[in-house]
Amino acid sequence: MLFPDMALVRQKLHAEKLEDIPAAAGKALHGPHLASVAKPGKSVAVAVGSRGISHIPIIVSECVKFLKVRGLKPFIVPAMGSHGGNTPEGELSVLAMLGINESSVGVPILAAEDVVKIGTLDIGIPILMDRHAAEADHIVVINRVKPHTKFHGPIESGLTKMLTVGLGKGQGAALYHRAAVQHTFGILQDIARHIMESRSVLFGLAILEDGHKDVSRISAVSPENWFDAERTLLEEARFMMPRIPFDPIDVLIVDEIGKDISGIGMDSNVTGRHRDIVGDSYMAPHVKRIFVRDLSPESDGNGNGIGLADVTTRRLVDALDLEKTYANALTAISPEKAAIPMYFETDRDCIEACLNTIGMVNPETARIIRIKNTATLETLSVSRALEGDVISNPDLHILRPWEPMAFDEKGNLSD
Repeated sequence: MLFPDMALVRQKLHAEKLEDIPAAAGKALHGPHLASVAKPGKSVAVAVGSRGISHIPIIVSECVKFLKVRGLKPFIVPAMGSHGGNTPEGELSVLAMLGINESSVGVPILAAEDVVKIGTLDIGIPILMDRHAAEADHIVVINRVKPHTKFHGPIESGLTKMLTVGLGKGQGAALYHRAAVQHTFGILQDIARHIMESRSVLFGLAILEDGHKDVSRISAVSPENWFDAERTLLEEARFMMPRIPFDPIDVLIVDEIGKDISGIGMDSNVTGRHRDIVGDSYMAPHVKRIFVRDLSPESDGNGNGIGLADVTTRRLVDALDLEKTYANALTAISPEKAAIPMYFETDRDCIEACLNTIGMVNPETARIIRIKNTATLETLSVSRALEGDVISNPDLHILRPWEPMAFDEKGNLSD
């Protein structure tokens, strides 16, 4: 099969990088009334998740330092739902890969499987929370605010999700996802509201990233304006979020997926594709076929989201930890996202399979995009059929001219 020529293209993304992360975190934390109710000597559970957030070890350390200076006794609680296989060892491993361990933050990390019931919603859903967090005098949550991959609403992925799904551990996360099928994910706000009424939540530390995945803003949010603040932050995050600037696309080649990149391996807000019991979506950039090449090493074998691909490689399948992948997919009531697609030995075979199943399109004129992952979109490799789109878009610039699609001696795409 003859493949189209490809060019390397750079797109202009929203850039709003904070140059001094410790100073920005300190300024946010020193806002009024953030710790006015906390008395020295009291314990504080600081909830930290599993996402690959830029400079997260520094931000967590600054938060811990802020609490310790006030005479409080902070400790870290992994708040990542079922990620990490829902085991203490797995959660500690995930945090360690993010650069967060007891020596780096200077406080204990208390990881446990067990949860306790702290209340019940009016619709009969029990509210579950990590035992260490539930028993602490105060709670702080740290998370990035961004559009969610599974649902859309005024509040999506951020502080509310961390307080509910994250601290709910595997049991709580699975329960809330099942409940959302009938009651929508609006129940997370009801759960968060109950938690803030029954527990002392000091504040949430919200992080925004720009189009380059650089931290652009750090905001401390108090319980009094929790939901209003998160709605505003979500709109800012949505505006800055990078996207693929082409539509439609015949074949999207994704070099890697992983939990460090997106909760479902590759962000559906970028690929335009989602399959789920609460609803399927097919939106811009309207991709006919998705080929995923590899699993990110930082994902630690968790390949949740591979089911959103049409084709993959044997090497990715061999890298899967099915126990972790299945646990994650079942907790999120999305077994379809753990389904292993058709796979082949080489990238060349995979691309041919894609091009042979897109209809009456000449492979040499196919609209093909290649990206590193859905969080890294400054540079893209695009096929010759998209030349007109590139020329007409002032935010796009050709870095490397058109040349044949390059494969190594094993039949895999060259870097």
